[in-house]
Amino acid sequence: MRPLSLRVTRLAFVLAAAAAVLALLFLQERATTARHHAVPHDLEVPAHVVGFPDEVRYFPRDPGDIELMIKEFVDSWEREKAYLHTQVLPPTAYLAISGGADNGAFTAGFLNGWTKAGKRPQFKLVTGVSTGALIAPFAFLGPEYDEGLKAIYTNVSRKDILKDRIFYSVFLKDAMADTTPLAELLRVKVTKKMMEALAAEYTKGRLLFLATTNLDARRPVVWNVTKIAASGKAEALDLIRKIMLASAAIPGAFPPVMFEVEANGKSYQEMHVDGSASAQVFVYWSGAEVKKLSEEHGAERQRKLYVLCNTRLDPQWAEVERRTLPITFSAIDTLIEYHVIGDLYRIYDVTKRDGTDFNLAYIPPTFRVPRTKYFDTAYMRQLYEFGFAQAAGGYQWAKQPPTLVGESEKDASP
Repeated sequence: MRPLSLRVTRLAFVLAAAAAVLALLFLQERATTARHHAVPHDLEVPAHVVGFPDEVRYFPRDPGDIELMIKEFVDSWEREKAYLHTQVLPPTAYLAISGGADNGAFTAGFLNGWTKAGKRPQFKLVTGVSTGALIAPFAFLGPEYDEGLKAIYTNVSRKDILKDRIFYSVFLKDAMADTTPLAELLRVKVTKKMMEALAAEYTKGRLLFLATTNLDARRPVVWNVTKIAASGKAEALDLIRKIMLASAAIPGAFPPVMFEVEANGKSYQEMHVDGSASAQVFVYWSGAEVKKLSEEHGAERQRKLYVLCNTRLDPQWAEVERRTLPITFSAIDTLIEYHVIGDLYRIYDVTKRDGTDFNLAYIPPTFRVPRTKYFDTAYMRQLYEFGFAQAAGGYQWAKQPPTLVGESEKDASP
């Protein structure tokens, strides 16, 4: 047997070597996650993406940016009138697509089933958040892109979306997974042809808005993707893909997306994550009074809003283990569910003010397929087929958020 002093010395050497390796890993990881300075608070609004003007994105709670959004609506009506060769605008439809991760398969199937039913309108405005931001460009461009959308939500698996990182990444890196596979999927699916089609629709007065969350500023950001596409800039396609990746970047799980911006002649970096961190679903912020605007600018028309919600809105009971992670995840799921309902209330209130017909579809309690893990291809295919069947069979749209329906029924009872 070796002397005790020798064993202690060997142990000390092993511990020192392990500490050195960990220190090296820490320094390497710190270098890979280093970032440029964030935009100072007083420059958040005037900051703009390098090479693009301020008008391609909006902070919805900033009065100046709300005016920019209002101007975009008004200008879009003029472009639409010019394209249609009329001063009287026809009835129109808006589409808002929520977040929901792999539950986006519901909307993908629903849209394709809607095409099959022959009742799917062309949308004047399409908005998307998170998985809804991945769907929205395809939905905006119409049935020609249905097969591409179907492929994304029925043929991909977890490995096509992310690569798991080793356990210590939660402490040293910016997320638990690497979304390089998703970025590559967007590079393949979101093509130059698609961008040119978006640009062409912009000249006709149609709009595509996607949302991210500026984590430095703690603010939602709405990106005018059609205007970016129509800019003619060489960097436009990469920027659109980057916005889609950022909108789906679940904080902590997926890495944030960094945007190079300028303000007052200086360069900075913005950190953007999942748009769902600030809104699960949106159409336009209440500061844009569409009914009043349309009356002032000769753009009165009938308007319908369709909301496709990639979530369950009924409480799902489950006994929670008395451990940190199950408690945390259950609380986050509850927060998201009620966040969605709050957004739907807000949207419903705005549509009532603006005289817009409200229509809602969501994953109902009748879909009972269990989800054992995220981005499971078998689960997504079944949800896609369920959504397809719902729409193809002639869907009965909810005319109010679900809790309001319950209250209405209760009030009507004797």
